[in-house]
Amino acid sequence: MNVSTSPHTNRTVPLCYSINSPPFNYNLTIASAYFSSIFSGLGLTSNLIAFVVLLKSFQRAHSLSRSSFLIFLCGLVVTDFMGLLVTGSIVVSFHITHFNWRDLDAHCHFCNFMGMSMVFYGLCPLLLGASMAVERFVGINRPFARSASMPKRRAVSMVLMVWTFAGCVSLLPLGGLGSYHIQMPGSWCFFNISSLGTDMVFSLLFSLVGLLSITVSFVLNTVSVVTLIKVCCGQDRMQRRRDYEVEMMVQLILIMVIASICWCPFLIYILKSAVTGEPATPENTLFYIRMATCNQILDPWIYITCQESRLRRVEEKY
Repeated sequence: MNVSTSPHTNRTVPLCYSINSPPFNYNLTIASAYFSSIFSGLGLTSNLIAFVVLLKSFQRAHSLSRSSFLIFLCGLVVTDFMGLLVTGSIVVSFHITHFNWRDLDAHCHFCNFMGMSMVFYGLCPLLLGASMAVERFVGINRPFARSASMPKRRAVSMVLMVWTFAGCVSLLPLGGLGSYHIQMPGSWCFFNISSLGTDMVFSLLFSLVGLLSITVSFVLNTVSVVTLIKVCCGQDRMQRRRDYEVEMMVQLILIMVIASICWCPFLIYILKSAVTGEPATPENTLFYIRMATCNQILDPWIYITCQESRLRRVEEKY
């Protein structure tokens, strides 16, 4: 068990309570039970609806490239749903029962689990967005670099690789690179955002992986959109196939834009705190983590809206 010596006592304190220790006398509207319940409920409902829509689309899909893309989207929906279910359940339970973490989790196992969940479910959507950008870049710009289209098995393998990589990153604090700590108001755990020691290394790792994923998505999606515009303007016979390509790119661009708006402020905030040594305040951390959570709520409506728009186009055409 990781422990730390408290400056005020000779007793050793579990590492996750060495910086902040419950109970906290800390009240913010953004940290209330209402915010947590609304965010979790809306996000879970949205992702369930999106998952049903994607399953129906997958059953109707005839293009291999579209089927592969839908596998990525399903992976993203499952990730967002499970992230909200796991972390939201803990936060809402805290606000309902007001349990004391020190009594419930004397050895930091529960806190470490939530910290790992926050890191894992935070990185996965960004990494999946970058993976989808790579898949579409190859499909549009290098159509002969692979046989016909990406096999479904390869798409599933890439989703599993993303989950594995994010899982490995989330385990690093348990191995000594960084550390998970309870965060004010005592309802959640996250890694220590700091400019000191291994906490700085992990803060830089988390922020740079996230920012790099967004950058890769932006560059590859931009190239793919330019290529797709050139192709669409110069062809007629393959217009129906290109309609699907355009629809996939519209979804991917929207996913990238929403991820950038929701996550970039938090990732830049972590990077700035780690580099400059400016301490991360509870108010700012809570605000930025709420912004990041909006990504899991808004993403599903991209799939739902775009699918409905496509169906309306089909109905108008026929």
